[in-house]
Amino acid sequence: MPLALVLAALDDPAAASEARQLRLYQLLKAAILDGRLAPGTRLPGTRQLAADWGMARNCVLFAYQLLLAEGFVEADRGGTRVATLPLGTAGLSPQHGPAGADMLSRRARQLPAITRSESLLPFAPGVPDLNAFPWGTWARFLHRAWDEVTARQLAYAEPGGEPELRQALAAFLSARRGVACTPEQVFIVAGGQVALDACARLLADNGDTVWLENPCYPAARNAMLAAGLKPVPVEVDRDGMAPAPGLWQAAPPRLVYVTPPHQYPLGSVLSLERRLALLAGVQAGGGWLIEDDYDSDYNHAQPGARPLPAIQGLRPDAPVIYVGTFSKLLYPGLRIAYMVVPRWAAAELGEGIRKLYRGGQAVEQRALARLLESGQLTRHLRRMGPVYRERQAVLREALAARFGERCEILGGQAGLHLVLQLPAHLPDRALVSAARELGVTARPLSLYYADATGGNGLVLGYGMAESARIPELVDRLGLASESLEKTGHQPGH
Repeated sequence: MPLALVLAALDDPAAASEARQLRLYQLLKAAILDGRLAPGTRLPGTRQLAADWGMARNCVLFAYQLLLAEGFVEADRGGTRVATLPLGTAGLSPQHGPAGADMLSRRARQLPAITRSESLLPFAPGVPDLNAFPWGTWARFLHRAWDEVTARQLAYAEPGGEPELRQALAAFLSARRGVACTPEQVFIVAGGQVALDACARLLADNGDTVWLENPCYPAARNAMLAAGLKPVPVEVDRDGMAPAPGLWQAAPPRLVYVTPPHQYPLGSVLSLERRLALLAGVQAGGGWLIEDDYDSDYNHAQPGARPLPAIQGLRPDAPVIYVGTFSKLLYPGLRIAYMVVPRWAAAELGEGIRKLYRGGQAVEQRALARLLESGQLTRHLRRMGPVYRERQAVLREALAARFGERCEILGGQAGLHLVLQLPAHLPDRALVSAARELGVTARPLSLYYADATGGNGLVLGYGMAESARIPELVDRLGLASESLEKTGHQPGH
């Protein structure tokens, strides 16, 4: 298919509110997935495509780099071409392939569903401002890394990750987050989900108990279930995970999963008392603490506030696996994450990681190392901190003005989202559905609970929500809630 037909929707009036760079990425990706752009198709150079469609070259670089990072295209000295997708992926219609009860394993069918909001829309949680990232700077580091490519970088990546990135990360985490580690304790993996999967498979056996925050990050729960572990939901209050008296004896955990600096999704901060208690508990019981630090870099306690120090730094030799990603700092499609393991466990765990997972993205890893070493990432975080702090303040004010005291606002000391608690007569899933009809996305809080019935509220991200638009978007939420109240919608109806 001619590329012009694929890109015709760039000028679609319905998509005028979207950034053209994101729209370009979406159109190319969709055309590759459904087979309209066949494997091996050579894409125009970035300058040519930018000139042909009247956009900045950086917009094209952005789209190409995302596609490259996700594996939809390949790049060499001759340019960029469409990659060969896994067999049966491109152009596959829903009618083809296996169907019915036997399509997935029993374990897979038992995994709770994860509702994904449209990640590029305002109020979608877990997404930073992709339009504000310095793509030009990132592109220069990538180009420099590609200029230095050898056969080694095109093969599987170094076991554990590129040495340059492990070195840069150890320094970055020590200086910014209080993580005590050497480069040998840092292992690079292909995304946060891989890190959680590695923890579940390497540190626990089938049937072992894992404590999970309730509510909890759904993908973490699914990683543990997929590994055959037995989840025990532990309630969360304003001081974080709050194990009931006697739980250590009644359900001794092999793994304890927590999000200490900004509990996901409620936003509470795990108190020092409970941090120390969890450390003591896992040490006494021969278990492990998984510390998922997914967005502590944005600390809104006060202007210029540093991230809260990691639990790992309290006792560097404790059985703690510190997990982090670059999804909130760069962009989710990069799929580079890391695990920091105790010094005494580095050799054995490193060998386990190498046995389970193949390394990749060596070029991106080298570029990321230089981004860290140059200080450019830190400067970007400093620029964005006040932006996100302002957006949160505007969101709080708009929510308070529209919903009043009947709806409590939770969280906000860190991160990129708030939680709006709802009264019982406004079921969150129904409100999310009604709001979607008005062009507003959100996530229902109830889906984060173990039984999908606890909690009633909205998880509202503000990473992609510009301050000027927030009051109007909140007003749409208010209109959706009024519509539900008028129709007398009740939970379960």
